[in-house]
Amino acid sequence: MSVKIYLDESEIPRQWYNIAADLPTKPPLAPDGSPLTPEMLAPVFPMNLIEQEVSTQRWIDIPQEVLDILYRWRPSPLKRAVFLEKALNTPAKIFYKDESVSPAGSHKPNSSVPQVWYNKQAGTKTLTTETGAGQWGSALSFACSLLGLTCKVYMVRISFDQKPFRKVMMETWGGKCIASPSTETQFGRKILEQDPNTPGSLGIAISEAVEAAVSDQTGSTKYTLGSVLNHVMLHQTIIGLEAKKQLAKVGIKKPDVVIACVGGGSNFAGISFPFVHDVINGEQIDIIPVEPASCPTLTRGIFHYDFGDSAGMTPLLPMYTLGHNFIPEPIHAGGLRYHGMSPLVSKAAKDGLISPRAVHQLECYKAAVLWARTEGGIIAPESSHAVAATIQEAIKAREEGKEKVILMNLSGHGHLDLAGYSKFFAGQLVDHSHPQEAIEKAEKELEAFPEA
Repeated sequence: MSVKIYLDESEIPRQWYNIAADLPTKPPLAPDGSPLTPEMLAPVFPMNLIEQEVSTQRWIDIPQEVLDILYRWRPSPLKRAVFLEKALNTPAKIFYKDESVSPAGSHKPNSSVPQVWYNKQAGTKTLTTETGAGQWGSALSFACSLLGLTCKVYMVRISFDQKPFRKVMMETWGGKCIASPSTETQFGRKILEQDPNTPGSLGIAISEAVEAAVSDQTGSTKYTLGSVLNHVMLHQTIIGLEAKKQLAKVGIKKPDVVIACVGGGSNFAGISFPFVHDVINGEQIDIIPVEPASCPTLTRGIFHYDFGDSAGMTPLLPMYTLGHNFIPEPIHAGGLRYHGMSPLVSKAAKDGLISPRAVHQLECYKAAVLWARTEGGIIAPESSHAVAATIQEAIKAREEGKEKVILMNLSGHGHLDLAGYSKFFAGQLVDHSHPQEAIEKAEKELEAFPEA
């Protein structure tokens, strides 16, 4: 029995899988609803990444210079959760891709490294971005430090307060971290005037980062996003492509179930899209994105064109959304508190290729503690959503008496998220459900936008 399954560096995938070739979506629109041209995106993104964003080519080569950096931690190990299996008395075999082994502690550098590299090729000097829990901001600061770019991160205020050492990580790699909303941008000042005590949101932080990028008259500053967009989903598919090779090494043709947490879509797409390809081509695999019950974008959101940010500066995207004015509850899974969902993940859900699930915060922390006391690792609050659903599926397999293969993506460690664990042990955390009236309000606001 193999508990850890490794690939040699020579076996690392040398191409990304672009699901847009097999899962066509409606195009994004300009903020006024007119057709969006690549030139309209040029003030925000370099043209080489815009080309990836709109590409329908199935396989896209990974530049050797990018691979040379990814070799620092990739291929990442595939592990079998034998101790969790024993604790659950399940016949299921649980495998998990351990993305916590990256320098930044999560899957995020899989996209930050290529994004920074492509920006450098295009002459970019400074990158702005947003971050929820701080994983993306840390990953971008890490990549910028290796490739010599300046990095400015707007971090959602509630996470900025909850996770102070994320800021220290960014600063260690040379990044500048600012609590959002801030006084540095026009939109940030507007939000603070309306509510000085706002916890912030990813939508607000995106608006600030985009404003900071486009207001640089030199043109040497660009914006970068850690999730949602097609090219980010593309870069993350290295996870699932590696997992396929690793499962094959122990004689497993395919998993029965694939599970990952989902906020904007990046780590979920990374593990699942190579298997969604198989489902499109006739395989039977249950693919489960797991989101917070307090931010139920896929399970209760509206499939519609909507802005990716709160100020309405970004293109209109065809996606599941809770409305771009959504202000999430301050749960500790900061990376899952986004109002929208990747258009590609949204399309997969709309077409019935994946089966979204929402889980409450307390169940997730209970799952995380069981994981720590069996497998040993202290995991991120985001990843705990995947573990909670994995436990549900393992118990289901036990009740059905079926020997299923479950593949999970462990998106990151929780070493800087211990404040959330502390509050859980102290009984200070509560569950939140997104109110129906908020969804109805969002539906009315979306009537002004084109239908997806």
